[in-house]
Amino acid sequence: MFDRRLVTNLDWIFVVLILLTAGIGIVNLYSATSGWVPARTPLYLKQSYWLGLGFLVMAGVSTVDYRHLLHLGPAAYLACTGMLVAVLIFGETNMGATRWLDLGLFNIQPSEIMKPVIVIMLAHYFSRHEHPDGHSLRDLVVPGLILFVPVLLVMKQPDLGTAMLLLFIGATMALFSGIRPPTLACLGSACIAIGVGGWFLLHDYQRARIRTFLDPERDPLGSGYHLIQSKIAIGSGGFWGKGFMQGSQSQLSFLPERHTDFAFSVFAEEWGLVGALVLLSLYILIIYRGILVAHKASNNFGMYLAIGATGIIFWHAIVNLGMVMGLLPVVGVPLPLFSYGGTSMVTTMIAGGMILNVGMRRFMF
Repeated sequence: MFDRRLVTNLDWIFVVLILLTAGIGIVNLYSATSGWVPARTPLYLKQSYWLGLGFLVMAGVSTVDYRHLLHLGPAAYLACTGMLVAVLIFGETNMGATRWLDLGLFNIQPSEIMKPVIVIMLAHYFSRHEHPDGHSLRDLVVPGLILFVPVLLVMKQPDLGTAMLLLFIGATMALFSGIRPPTLACLGSACIAIGVGGWFLLHDYQRARIRTFLDPERDPLGSGYHLIQSKIAIGSGGFWGKGFMQGSQSQLSFLPERHTDFAFSVFAEEWGLVGALVLLSLYILIIYRGILVAHKASNNFGMYLAIGATGIIFWHAIVNLGMVMGLLPVVGVPLPLFSYGGTSMVTTMIAGGMILNVGMRRFMF
């Protein structure tokens, strides 16, 4: 029998925020690609189809009781890890990166699927291993292994942006579960050491991105071009913006990747500081609703699930916005719900569905 309380407790505000942000993204995509040669299916229409599919996925994820995921987590983790290994062996290589598996009818990117899967797996672990005084270094060995295996496989593709996001999501859940201060200091020192040593493991183009982040003017027509044009676009928007489809950087094709990584730059140029603040407010409200759901969850597994799913949206937004404004290196991370991309849209909707799922069942014990 269907429990009517599920609909009563559905966070309709969260749903509206998700759809409103995605809708603005489609309108922005229409403007960003208006000068392109017409294709059989324009990108803004494709994105609309992905939004429709993503909404169905979000509805489906929210329908199934999230407590069933507690038992499915390890199997999903092993399956997704197996796909990451398969990518390195059988995957398709494009522009020097091997990230996709060809399944015949469609391609699949296992690294994107790993984001919600790692949230489920870490929620499975932390909900069963509570430490009132915080986790010690020994307590974090197992979740560390759970996290670093897919991170290393994703870095091997190579995909530094996704690997970094997986680390941020895992670290968020670990911090939320509680870590003892001495352990936190030890981990912080280890991260600094790994960061310094990891420089020698980066590919040449990844090092170039970091150098460009530190000094974009060193190669204004090469590796620094994207960032320079993005900052010009954002700055030229001023307070009110230049108007819809009136941005010079986007309409005159100075801004590259304006439909994906730099979609926010197009929006900021056309709608100015006012529009940018409205969009940022939408993301803040989405993240706030996610944290609120985690706070009101009926059990620890639901709490960790909601905070991890919120982390997916939060870190994507932080990294992308920091990237296009020159606060972080350019690592190819899309702005969730806003940048063009079917995989990104569906992954974000899965995270949204997990948050809705936990919130709808907060009265169940």
